[in-house]
Amino acid sequence: MTFIRSERYAAGFLLLAGVLGLIMANLAFGPALIDAANEHLHTGLFGLDLSAKHWISDGLLSIFFFLIAIELKRELVIGDLNSFGKAALPALAALGGVAVPAGIYLLLTQGSGLAAGWPVPTATDIAFALGVLAVFGRGIPTRVRVFLLALAVLDDLVAILIIAFFFTQDPELQYIGFAAITATLFGVTSRLLKPRSPWVLGRKPVWPIIVLLIVLGVATWYFTYLSGVHATIAGVILGLVMARVPGGRTHHVLEPYSNAVILPLFAFSAALVAIPQVSLAELSPAFWGILVALPVGKLIGITLAGSLGSLISRRPNGSRSGLKFIDIVMVACLGGIGFTVSLLMGALAFAGSVEVVDEATLAVLLGSGFAILVSAVVVSARARQYRRAAETPRPAASPSTL
Repeated sequence: MTFIRSERYAAGFLLLAGVLGLIMANLAFGPALIDAANEHLHTGLFGLDLSAKHWISDGLLSIFFFLIAIELKRELVIGDLNSFGKAALPALAALGGVAVPAGIYLLLTQGSGLAAGWPVPTATDIAFALGVLAVFGRGIPTRVRVFLLALAVLDDLVAILIIAFFFTQDPELQYIGFAAITATLFGVTSRLLKPRSPWVLGRKPVWPIIVLLIVLGVATWYFTYLSGVHATIAGVILGLVMARVPGGRTHHVLEPYSNAVILPLFAFSAALVAIPQVSLAELSPAFWGILVALPVGKLIGITLAGSLGSLISRRPNGSRSGLKFIDIVMVACLGGIGFTVSLLMGALAFAGSVEVVDEATLAVLLGSGFAILVSAVVVSARARQYRRAAETPRPAASPSTL
């Protein structure tokens, strides 16, 4: 499964699934396929009434958010966000990459009644952005990838907060309380798997603990769903409360399934959109707002905020972050690849209008596609510069310096 863990293959699976979903939705059997994806099963099981599409976006995607939260916790504890100095630059860049696209969207949709879609162009897809960098960025220094990873993780944190606070209506407090209890028990139980724990010694089996963790995780998701909070937030909570070392092992186990199954399934189902048979003038302002704000807004916001952060952030020795302006621009181009989380945001923001959801989905796909093409060109050019610099022999030291 090593190749499935690769960022380039993960991005490839995601892109292929999204393109396949869009193509199939516009073939002769497309309407039947879309109806099947939106068909509710009506099982009545424990009060759950979800379509196949919602089982993917609310259920399976929770596992993806669970992995994001584990990665975020690791970065905050021992990684590249474990101090104010390290987090300042990517944090400023991430905030710029949220504020500017949201502002551009609101400006382009002013007076249309579609202001609720402002969160859609604010997200960056970690898997896709890192995948494009891996494919086209041979020779790019590790510090640039670290900056992109930190920025994308913080960007996803903002997206999680937006989902929690702006897409929650009439929350049921009792179910929120139940979810808090099961999540707490999940966190406590996960600590029984820590190395050298007095509760897990010798050859004592750990599978009962793992089964209990699964039960508590499913219960937390169930209560979160019933509470009115978007169910993917359950994955975030569980990832943050899980003990770090078992969390890392869990991330390693689940990552291939997330890359090869969960994210492609979501991309496929989200891209099941019939291309509107309308003129460009008839497309809603939300379409144009997302199409422009996602790649252009991210480019402007991350570049400006990242450059400002690079100027004011200093290392202990007084030097700057080491990122050049062109590197920040390159990362800003990659930041315009919204895809997964932007698709989810679009479905949530325009839940009351199927037509606008479809147009928002197309805008995310087109905007992200444009960002991918621009990023591929910029990253390739910058990688060639780095490779040439590495191949250029350095002048020999003069005898006076020896």
